[in-house]
Amino acid sequence: MKTFLTFLVVAAMLGTLGVLAAGLIGMARGNSGARSNALMRWRVVLQGAALVLFMLLITLMRG
Repeated sequence: MKTFLTFLVVAAMLGTLGVLAAGLIGMARGNSGARSNALMRWRVVLQGAALVLFMLLITLMRG
């Protein structure tokens, strides 16, 4: 279970990093605001998921 949660945490963190990079590249190129807003929403969701999974993993590792 801990290994699976670790994998999910890493996947969520890498997803957050990927969406952040896509947003930065899009902003540098001057892409539409609608796409930037969608990427921002995805970043926030993935970041929140990473935090929740990380807290769950830490809780399981304590016990």
